[in-house]
Amino acid sequence: MSEKTPKVSKPTRFEQQWQYRPAEPIRTSPLFELPLNIKSIVLWIANRWFVFGENVIVVGLAVLTWFYLQPPLEQTQQLEFGWIAKMYVRNFVLICLVAGGLHYLLHVRKSQGEKLKFDPRELKDKGKKYSFNNQLRDNIFWTLASGVFFWTAYEALMLWSMANGYVPKLLWSEHPIWFVLLFFLSNLWISFHFYWIHRFLHWPPMYKLAHALHHRNTNIGPWSGFSMHPIEHLLFLSSVLIHWIVAAHPIHIIYHLQHQALTAATSHAGFENFLIKDKQRLALGNFHHQMHHRYFDCNYGNLEVPWDKLFGSFHDGTNGSHEEFLSQRRKRLV
Repeated sequence: MSEKTPKVSKPTRFEQQWQYRPAEPIRTSPLFELPLNIKSIVLWIANRWFVFGENVIVVGLAVLTWFYLQPPLEQTQQLEFGWIAKMYVRNFVLICLVAGGLHYLLHVRKSQGEKLKFDPRELKDKGKKYSFNNQLRDNIFWTLASGVFFWTAYEALMLWSMANGYVPKLLWSEHPIWFVLLFFLSNLWISFHFYWIHRFLHWPPMYKLAHALHHRNTNIGPWSGFSMHPIEHLLFLSSVLIHWIVAAHPIHIIYHLQHQALTAATSHAGFENFLIKDKQRLALGNFHHQMHHRYFDCNYGNLEVPWDKLFGSFHDGTNGSHEEFLSQRRKRLV
């Protein structure tokens, strides 16, 4: 008697929607889990700060920017077109290199094919909902015309304020430990701020007025991350205003804004990791936020500060979590 062939279960609709998704449930930061697990916390921090990744890259970029691509603080005491325009051009070039480079490599040249690509659909969406009837042109326009403007405006405001003594200044020579620790804490604050701003933007009047522009992108690419309505850019980047209260060095200001702008491109890349010779070299997009663009009413924050878990909007990428998400959605619609 021949052995029976094992029955293969039919993929769920949730599974069919994705080309790739992580094998393990998505985890939030262990920093806020009780009881505290020191080993998990150390591994979490190490995987984000002691590897070649976006945090280390942006810190290095901020340092290089301060020493080589930024006017001296004394020059920023007066709001003048010249130094602000140079910053604008610098930021314009940076976002083009990051978003444009990732788009070309991953979505045009297809350097790694479909490997680690979340959404099976191509970025060829066209329609009247987009500016210029084209998703890519829409994303590029709002990133460069609005995003770079507000990025530069906040940067100029903060440095002008610091140069004139309106913002407290932190010096490496006086507080070296706090100087280093502030990079880590900046990411936590950005995460905290992002959740609440994002929830506000999903309030129906604000969604219709501003956030709907960003959510034109249900399938996302590198140019989608910083493609927002001017009102959203104004709110999204306002987290840097914390340094009117918390002392910082200009490098921290530059890092803060570069992190928000440039990692918006990497986190929306549409791929989990950048491959070179089939080896994972740089973490990019995360399935957590990819699902937010597909389903809208889950995963409003990110993984550093687990507000979504606390308020019941967390989707961990598993079939069970998706069933729970659909159940909660049906209850809201009743």
